[in-house]
Amino acid sequence: MAKRIAALDLGTNTFHLLIADIADNGFQVVFHEEKHVKLGEGGITEGRITEAAFERGLEAMRRFRSLINTYGADQVRTAGTAALRSAANGPMFIDKVEEETGITIRLIEGELEAALIYEGVKHAVPLKDSALIIDIGGGSVEFIFCSEQQIFWKKSYPVGAARLMAMFHHSDPIDEGDVNKLQAYLKDQLAELKEINEQYKPKMLVGSAGAFETFAALSENKPFPAELPVKGYNFDKKNIRDILAALIASTHAEREKNTLITAVRTDMIVVASVLTSYILDELSPESVAMSVFSLKEGLLFSETREQ
Repeated sequence: MAKRIAALDLGTNTFHLLIADIADNGFQVVFHEEKHVKLGEGGITEGRITEAAFERGLEAMRRFRSLINTYGADQVRTAGTAALRSAANGPMFIDKVEEETGITIRLIEGELEAALIYEGVKHAVPLKDSALIIDIGGGSVEFIFCSEQQIFWKKSYPVGAARLMAMFHHSDPIDEGDVNKLQAYLKDQLAELKEINEQYKPKMLVGSAGAFETFAALSENKPFPAELPVKGYNFDKKNIRDILAALIASTHAEREKNTLITAVRTDMIVVASVLTSYILDELSPESVAMSVFSLKEGLLFSETREQ
C-alpha cells in the first residue's frame, strides 16, 4: 500500500515542499510548492538569520503545515541545510517552527546533503561510468563524483550563491575586478577539485536543479518544465557558455525584465554563472546536463529504500 510522504528541503534561498505517494517502485507526485524565503539574505556572511528572513521562513512553514494537513501526509521528512547549519539563531528558528507547526526540522551536514542530492539526480539523468554532480545552493555548493552505481567522492563547500553575492557582487553590472577576485577565491576554496577530477575523470557535469533550471530556460528561450515526465536537460556546450557570459555581463534591470529568470535568482544568478563558468574552465567536462531532481527527491527515494 502506498504511503504519502511530505519532503521538505529547507535551503538558504528556497523552501521546497514535495508531497508524494511512495511505493516500492518509486513515487507519484501529489503536490509541490516552493517559497523563496531568502533565509540567508542580509545575514549569511555574519552567520545569522535576520528578523525579516526569520519571519519569511516561519510563514512558509506555517503554510507548509496547512498543506501537509490538507493532503493528509502520513509522514514528514525534513532537511535543513547551509543557512540553518551556520546561523547562530538557527536553533531558535528550528524551535519556533516546532512550537508553531509541530514540524521537527532535521539539520543535515554537507556530506549527507550531497548523498541525498546524488540519490535524487541518479533517478533523473543517466550518469553512466563517471559524472560530476554540482548543486549550487545559497549557502553551500555540493560536489559529487559518482557513477550510476556509487559515489566515489563528495564534499560540501561554503561557496553558495547568496554567500558569494554578499562577498563579491557590489556593482551593477558586476565589476570585472570583482569577477577576478571571485575567481581567485574559488581557486583557493576549491583547490583540491582539479586533483579529484583528474582521479575520476568525469565525462559529464550535471547541475542539480536551481540555477541550472534558469540556464535551461534561457537555452530553450522558454520556461523550463518543472514537472514530470521531464526530468533532465542536455546543454549545447557553446550555448551554455554564451548564456553564462551574457548573465555575468547583464544589469539588474535586464535580468529583472527577463521572465525566464525567477525573482529569487535575479541577482544570485550572476555569481552562480561565474562559479559554473569557473568549473567548466577548470574541469573541462565533455558534456553538461541538468537534473530536475535534487535533494527533496533524494529524501523520497531514500524513503522507498527504507520501506
